[in-house]
Amino acid sequence: MGEDFRIVVLQRGWVFVGKYSKRGEECTLENAHCIRVWGTTKGLGELRDKPLSGTRLDPAGTINYHQLTEVFNLHVNYDGWREVCGK
Repeated sequence: MGEDFRIVVLQRGWVFVGKYSKRGEECTLENAHCIRVWGTTKGLGELRDKPLSGTRLDPAGTINYHQLTEVFNLHVNYDGWREVCGK
């Protein structure tokens, strides 16, 4: 089984993807990327399998945040995102 990659929507509209982990109330995304442009026509769920040709990602390193700042998260396909987040 691969690592746990997720798209995370945070307060104020920030959207990141990365290797997800949680310890107590602190959440971490490693090898994170800010999803600046989704590149979708039917919403964020289209990115579940992999980034699309119109998706624009900005490297963000490691993101730490409190669980209460998370609006929701979406499990994504390990194989489709490992090239981006598995480095």
